[in-house]
Amino acid sequence: MDRLNNKVAIVFGAGPNIGGTIAHFLAREGASVCVTDIREEAAVAAADFIRERGWEATGLACNARSDEDVQRAVAATVARYGRLDIVVNMAGRVHWDDVLNMKLDDWHDSVGSFATAGLLATQHGARAMLACAAQGSIIHIMSTAAHFGEADGAAYCAAKAALLNFARSAALDLAHHGIRVNTVTPCSMEHQLWSTMRDEMFDPGWEQPQRRGFYSRQEYLDQMPLRRFPRAADLAWATVFLASDESACMTGADLAVDGGLRHKYPTWTPGRHDPLDIKDYARATRVTRYGEEQELLTELHGQPIDRS
Repeated sequence: MDRLNNKVAIVFGAGPNIGGTIAHFLAREGASVCVTDIREEAAVAAADFIRERGWEATGLACNARSDEDVQRAVAATVARYGRLDIVVNMAGRVHWDDVLNMKLDDWHDSVGSFATAGLLATQHGARAMLACAAQGSIIHIMSTAAHFGEADGAAYCAAKAALLNFARSAALDLAHHGIRVNTVTPCSMEHQLWSTMRDEMFDPGWEQPQRRGFYSRQEYLDQMPLRRFPRAADLAWATVFLASDESACMTGADLAVDGGLRHKYPTWTPGRHDPLDIKDYARATRVTRYGEEQELLTELHGQPIDRS
């Protein structure tokens, strides 16, 4: 606790999974947090959750790809809390398709979104830090897609790779100001079991999509050396570290929070040696919201879910 006392943060992305969990953990460590999301209700819900637990937060609607919106959100944060020390960005749009069928509008929407949101969050955040003489920390949330190619994932991989190298370049541009820029890279997240991959887990009529780029949750789990998927809390702890003075001599760095996936030898399959059935994994898993454990995943079946 208290690792971020007297610091002010803005988080772009506010759902109960990654964005809201990061905002919660920053606030729990003492930061005053402005939580933003393109959906105002998501931002307000995250801020309410944080305040109900006794910490300081405010929620704002913000399209992270809009120069005007990002500038307004940063200005509102400074006006409310007097300074800015931490920026966390994860905004962007995802489109999946193979290169033969990729629509140009979808390509532009995805590839431009992550880098544009990264630029705006960094640019306006850094300007605010300079104005209040803060030696701040800017953190971008990545994906293993930034480091690899993926079938059906050309747009997403290109988008995240652009954001990764943007962050590295920004780290060099801002180093002489004492402003640090780092990244956190997860792989497929545990909350996808009850959000985007919910039908695969629970629908008895679910059928595997007939596309070359598809892989099941079982196939993914079999590749995980630590035999589990990363949780939103895992990303939040890494973000807290990069936001704090504990990482004061780190910039341009990428923290892999992926259960060892990125650095294993590609042809080695951990699940062959330490087998774990995805259904057993799911039965033992609890749903998390804003980083707090809730009901067992098996108890969620049939209930509506926020997929953000």
